[in-house]
Amino acid sequence: MATTPARRCRLALNTATLGFRHTLPEIVEAAASRGISGIAPWRRELADTPPAEVRRRFEDAGLTVTCLCRGSYLTFASEQQRTAILEDNRRAIDEAAALGAPVLCMVVGGLPEGMHDLASARRQVTEQLAALLPHARAHGVRLALEPLHPMYAADRSCVSTLAQALDICDQVGPELGVMIDAYHLWWDPDFAAGLARAGADRLLGWQICDWRVPTRDLLQDRAMIGDGVIDLARMHREVAAAGWRGMVEVEIFSALDWDQRPMAETLDVLCARFDRLALPEPA
Repeated sequence: MATTPARRCRLALNTATLGFRHTLPEIVEAAASRGISGIAPWRRELADTPPAEVRRRFEDAGLTVTCLCRGSYLTFASEQQRTAILEDNRRAIDEAAALGAPVLCMVVGGLPEGMHDLASARRQVTEQLAALLPHARAHGVRLALEPLHPMYAADRSCVSTLAQALDICDQVGPELGVMIDAYHLWWDPDFAAGLARAGADRLLGWQICDWRVPTRDLLQDRAMIGDGVIDLARMHREVAAAGWRGMVEVEIFSALDWDQRPMAETLDVLCARFDRLALPEPA
């Protein structure tokens, strides 16, 4: 029997990589059997099972929860919508705490209906995060603000750069941090400077995949690691130099490719590619 590479103790699986076509028990068994050590589930997968029960299943399989994906969008067009958003995100924080997830990933939303000002949308995000922070603090959950590629600025995230995310962190408080996603930040010319500014304590997650050329769908055509143009080894060196010592989480949205393949094939290729990726060992 082939041995599992020791470096997979650093590998975490974001369950979106499997296209939400399998049950969590199936994913847990498949991931654990391959020596994958971490898992990042989505809230939609907790709908029919209490988070505490899911947590026990993860623990029994030796899987560490890296984060829960994700909070609901924070931008709003009315006071009623603002209140509903806060209520749902407080529930997300409760779920993360029950799951044993140290981090809730926050994708903040784009321009609310009728708004054309990205700066105003970012002010809404700042205010909403500040309102959520006491609840997160009380439950021991860190909120990780994830900047998204500018192609999503209108509809998914008015926060596009690491610098913009850190500006919000500076205003809200030290408990807020950032989720670093290679797909969204590989193009950022100020990436290394942003990592240094963040410092180790505000780096709350590190996600990788690859950028396909040409990209056929703005949301659902991420590439398997090694199949695109991102210099993942360089990015990882920079993330590690900034103080990241946690797991490397693979998150691939791929309705046009990997979602159509058997789970075993996706995981086997993912593990083989990760094993070959030139990632420096943590100090």
